[in-house]
Amino acid sequence: MSPRPMARPGGRSARVQESVHTAVRELTAEVGRDALTVPLVAARAGVTPSTVYRRWGDLQELLSDVAVERLRPDAGPEDHGGLRADLTAWAEQFLDEMASPPGRAYIRDALLGDPDGGNAGRCSAYAAEQIDIVLARAADRGEAVPDTETVVDRVVAPVMYRILFRPGGLDTGYARRLVAGLLDTPG
Repeated sequence: MSPRPMARPGGRSARVQESVHTAVRELTAEVGRDALTVPLVAARAGVTPSTVYRRWGDLQELLSDVAVERLRPDAGPEDHGGLRADLTAWAEQFLDEMASPPGRAYIRDALLGDPDGGNAGRCSAYAAEQIDIVLARAADRGEAVPDTETVVDRVVAPVMYRILFRPGGLDTGYARRLVAGLLDTPG
């Protein structure tokens, strides 16, 4: 098994990745995740099973790769005019997406097919990039901002812990309380 590239590939490799990822998403919707097999995915994608095995190693690694791509944010965080509003809106959306049934499935798949921890690092980088945008905007407005790692530790980490191990009580109020605790506590 070779490590998957962090950057999106170009050319034929990009076409293969896109067609295989699309096949996984379509087949999951049609027949369910438990019915997926490499030959079924390969046939839908128009590639040979050996292409899938060469690129991803096994079905779990493929599902993990698809999950990481699905967890990548589609757009930057919205600008609501201030750090508290921006960070609260981002945390609420993050919690909502990650705690949803598809989000939980993507988290599970991203981690299960990731023995070296690279996918977890990629997912963490996605959150950090979004937080960086929120903090940079606030700093540009002259607001005092915490550092990214503090936001990860005080907002992202508790959300992910609760999603994985204690999912009860996860609502937007929880996200708001985490942000308020971060911003209202002297650093």
